[in-house]
Amino acid sequence: MQDKFGDHISVAVDGHVAVVTIDKPPHNHVSVDLMRDLADALDAVDADVELRCSVLQAEGKNFCAGADLVRSESAGGLGAVNPLYDQAVRLFSAQKPIVAAVQGAAVGAGLGLAVMADFRIASPDARFAANFVKLGFHPGFGLTHTLPRLIGPTKAELMCLTGRRVKAEDGLAWGLVDEVVPLEDLRATALRLAQEIAENAPLAIVSTRKTLRGDLAAAVRAQTDVEAKEQGWLRDTEDYKEGVRSVAERRVGNFVGR
Repeated sequence: MQDKFGDHISVAVDGHVAVVTIDKPPHNHVSVDLMRDLADALDAVDADVELRCSVLQAEGKNFCAGADLVRSESAGGLGAVNPLYDQAVRLFSAQKPIVAAVQGAAVGAGLGLAVMADFRIASPDARFAANFVKLGFHPGFGLTHTLPRLIGPTKAELMCLTGRRVKAEDGLAWGLVDEVVPLEDLRATALRLAQEIAENAPLAIVSTRKTLRGDLAAAVRAQTDVEAKEQGWLRDTEDYKEGVRSVAERRVGNFVGR
């Protein structure tokens, strides 16, 4: 299979495992193109009969710091979010298991990307946040469906309504993280888990995962339609503009409810 998908996604093969790397410095911010390239890479993994599992990792300090809202707003706004979520649904439609290796920030859409994976191995510096309300915005990337499914409705609501950053060790206790290991061991640990999965019968792996995940991709599709509608009207509010400014300036927002 090819080893490059677009400018920021590369794939290496280690036995029956595909190691998929995001490299979009400095913070691996999401975009429609990045998500499309990542979805294309996972489609290629699915099509390769020799590959049975993937590791999803990222270069740099942060796994994925979400969308670059400051740059987006200065360029005239985010635009339609549905094209981004179309690609998110493609990610959830991947047939083979994915192990995410998470360091630094997994924020907003970056949290959605981490939750998309079947398992999350994290370094002690990893931080997980659904910080949308701090931006005067509504959660997206299907998180209002996937996060409660993973950690339960109460803790998901806590993350979504406070916007707090959840440390790796707390995420481990909540079920958001499957293992916390030193940063220098992060990729090797994720690869070992992927190899443990990949030593099993490939048809059985895909079949069992399909049963366990059920209609997850369809549920995410339906939920992102709702999320996009809510994001649409909130983007036009004063609070959203203030939220983007306040987050960029690292201060509490002065929200007015309009």
